[in-house]
Amino acid sequence: MRKEINVFTFKDLLEYYPLRHIDKTKIDPISSLHADTDFTQVAGKLIDMQLIGEKRSRRLIVHLQDNTGIVELVWFQGISWMEKILVVGHHYLAYGKPSFFMGKPQMAHPDIENHHSQNATGKSYLEPIYPSTEKLKSKGLNGKAFGKLTQELLKKITEKELPENLPEYIIEKYKLINRYDAIRQIHFPASLQYYQMAVRRLKFEELFMAQLSIQLIKLNRQHSSKGFVFEKVGTVFNDFYSKYLPFELTNAQKNVLKEIRKDVGSGKQMNRLLQGDVGSGKTMVALLSMLLATDNGFQSVLMAPTEILAQQHFQTIASLTKELSIRVEILTGSTKSKQRKVVLKGCEEGDVSILIGTHAVIEENVVFKNLGFAVVDEQHKFGVAQRAKIWKKSVFPPHILVMTATPIPRTLALTLYGDLDYSVIDELPPGRKPITTFHRNESARPKVMDFIKEELSLGRQAYVIYPLIEESSKLDYENLMKGYEEVKSFFPEPKFWISMVHGKQPADQKETNMQRFIKHDTQILVGTTVIEVGVNVPNASVMVIESAEKFGLSQLHQLRGRVGRGADKSYCILLTGQKLSKEAKERMNIMVETNDGFKIAEKDLEIRGPGEMEGTRQSGALLFKLANIVEDKNILEAARGSVLEILQNDVELSSEKNLPLKLYLQSQKVKTRWGKIA
Repeated sequence: MRKEINVFTFKDLLEYYPLRHIDKTKIDPISSLHADTDFTQVAGKLIDMQLIGEKRSRRLIVHLQDNTGIVELVWFQGISWMEKILVVGHHYLAYGKPSFFMGKPQMAHPDIENHHSQNATGKSYLEPIYPSTEKLKSKGLNGKAFGKLTQELLKKITEKELPENLPEYIIEKYKLINRYDAIRQIHFPASLQYYQMAVRRLKFEELFMAQLSIQLIKLNRQHSSKGFVFEKVGTVFNDFYSKYLPFELTNAQKNVLKEIRKDVGSGKQMNRLLQGDVGSGKTMVALLSMLLATDNGFQSVLMAPTEILAQQHFQTIASLTKELSIRVEILTGSTKSKQRKVVLKGCEEGDVSILIGTHAVIEENVVFKNLGFAVVDEQHKFGVAQRAKIWKKSVFPPHILVMTATPIPRTLALTLYGDLDYSVIDELPPGRKPITTFHRNESARPKVMDFIKEELSLGRQAYVIYPLIEESSKLDYENLMKGYEEVKSFFPEPKFWISMVHGKQPADQKETNMQRFIKHDTQILVGTTVIEVGVNVPNASVMVIESAEKFGLSQLHQLRGRVGRGADKSYCILLTGQKLSKEAKERMNIMVETNDGFKIAEKDLEIRGPGEMEGTRQSGALLFKLANIVEDKNILEAARGSVLEILQNDVELSSEKNLPLKLYLQSQKVKTRWGKIA
């Protein structure tokens, strides 16, 4: 039980909440089941039982009949156990979600029990349904057994053993029921109303305690983390800003720079999250911040997750700063040993002002003379322990700017990154044309290829991207090769030249093929999502995404951001199969309707839920048992507001009214504290 569902203590068992409750007196006629029926309970006589197939394809099929029809019940696992407990001719209650096969109702792995007609008392009886696993079920620990265990435990526990952990004034303010009642009512509610009150109370508690922990980490960092002081805006920054800045900064960029300037002048270490949509100018903000460090006698490092992205940052920054008297270097896994020695010596002696690279920049042999500023790009692709190494590269931890091009809805950002200061660039630089997005199905492929030819005839370039489920998957590779041959049939050599890039290629071959496309030696780049970030080809005006229904919204938006980088009008074409799920259609429609990454991220969060969000932190901020930060946005904001108010007035939680919070925090066993690492 411990390993299967992480229940180690009585407290864990009490917090192992039911998935849902069944009103045991409510039985639906089998004939009323239809495709949209949610979880339901039926009753009837078991009329037959059949074991079909062998080994892995074995399944147990039984038919349950009432006076309106027959439903098929199927088990693919736990078959031996079900064979022992089911008897043909007996009456059973079955609870599950119906589906239809060949027009007939079916339930896979329903909860099933003997049905005694005398148990219908006319009084509602809400029975909890707990999640279980096939392994536990085979040992007799099904959802019903969990219910019995929890019921026995609740009989033995008094209110004293489940003390209140929220202050009384918070409970009164939000009209919450007490903790003891909430725990009892969420398992065995007296009514639906009591159940809803219990859920609301426990969701508030989860979100409140998460925000309290996050805000205390943040306050602790602000009070205890000394930082280098950048006292001045000097010659290097001013020269670049007045003479070499390639475009006017947006107001959003200027505001973020002001926030950073204030942070680095405060004497406290900066830990700031900068998020902005594709092409919003985050790199320029990072460069200007690093020039500020240079003016104050400090070195900077920029760490990117891939060699392609590191190379792009290096080329951009080296080009922009070539007229300035500063040294910019790159260090990656493929840097030759002779050049590596030169770069390492330059870092140690302080000659290198800005070092750009992959995780190679945090290896032990990389020593800085006075590292004062660090930029971590696409931070979710680095582990916390990796990022922690940056802190050890200097006497005081350097100022940290974490950047992400995946827009995160504010609600999610405040939960995931609540211990960081938060900046957002929410406008694009002037002159960038919105990308026009189309959704087309397989039958339109010839027209799509003709459209690409029209764009190529104008001297432009195109991407054709195939989905990647697993980089090592043989099937993905075969699909890519098949797609490559298909593209070649539409665009034969020597009239057209095509590059191909995928994860199985050696790094040098991948880089060569990419460079051929960047230099316009090839007109089309066929590849997988390895080009999702880090490829900047202003001349590319068309992005075709094959099997677009297999991508999440966030990834589709990232891929689309590879075009629209030059002066030409750009297009994104989402190619899908003919049959799409409702969710896939919704994703395609959103992509066609908007280029706004924040709106897309909000929708992505609604569709997929927070548990699946790409880039979630390792801090466990999303590991809520009940709360959902999309559906419970209002509760989250109320909880966060209360926490901020409490800490503003009583940061030590020393007042008597906040004693429950202090006792709660003391009762929590703290493991390795990564919380201070951005």
